[in-house]
Amino acid sequence: MVSKNMLKQLGQLGQKKFRKVHGLFPVEGEKAISTFLACGFELAHSFTVDDESQNSLEAEVISANDMKKLSSLNTPAKYWAAFRLPQLQPFVAQGLNLALDGIRDPGNLGTIIRLCDWFGIPQIICSTDTADCFNPKVVQASMGSLAKVQIHYVDLSSFISQYKLVAIGTDMQGENMYASTLPANAVLVLGNEGHGISEEIKLILQKNVMIPRVGKPAAESLNVAMATGILLSHFRQQA
Repeated sequence: MVSKNMLKQLGQLGQKKFRKVHGLFPVEGEKAISTFLACGFELAHSFTVDDESQNSLEAEVISANDMKKLSSLNTPAKYWAAFRLPQLQPFVAQGLNLALDGIRDPGNLGTIIRLCDWFGIPQIICSTDTADCFNPKVVQASMGSLAKVQIHYVDLSSFISQYKLVAIGTDMQGENMYASTLPANAVLVLGNEGHGISEEIKLILQKNVMIPRVGKPAAESLNVAMATGILLSHFRQQA
C-alpha cells in the first residue's frame, strides 16, 4: 500500500524542481502510459483507481481521493504513472530541423511535439527558457508523442552555429513559404507567443518565411502551434 509520504513526493512531480530531485516525471492516462512503456521508458510507479479493468497495465489500486492528490487534471484519469527521466541521446541534424525560441505555453509545446511526431521530426531544439517538456500539461498535450520526440534544451545561437544549421525565421514580413525552398541543413525557428523570435536569434537568421493570408481575415496572426503544423506540412515535402 502506498504511503502518505510517497503520495506527497509523487504529487510534487508537477513542479520542475522536484522532477529533477527525484529523476521522475508523471504521465496520466492508459494510452499515454502504454506508449511510454512501448518506447522503452523505465516505469517507477503506476497506480489505478479501477481494480476490475481488463488490460495489460499492472498498477497498484488506490482510492479516488489519493488519485486526485497525484493528478494534475480536473477529472483524473484512471491510470497515473511516474517514469524515470530519460538519458538524452546526441543531436543528429536531419533533413528538416525545428527550433523553439522561448515557447512558454505548455499546451503549445505539447501540441508542437505531437506535430513533430506526426511529421517524422524526431528532435526539437529549444532555448533554455522554453517550457519544460516534462511539465504534466506538456506531457498531456503531446498525447504520448513525447515518448518519440527528443527535446534538446540549449543556447540556441551557439547550438545553431555548432551544427552549421541555416536558421530560417518565421515572420509576417518574410518570403511567401510557397515560393521558398530550404537548404538541407535548415532549421525553422518559431518564436515566443507574445514577442516572437528574440533579438539575439534574429541576428543569425538567414531569411524569414511567412504563411500567406487569404482574403482579409480578422485574425492578426496564427497560434504558434497552428503555424508549426502548416510549416511542417509544407516543408516536410522538401526534406
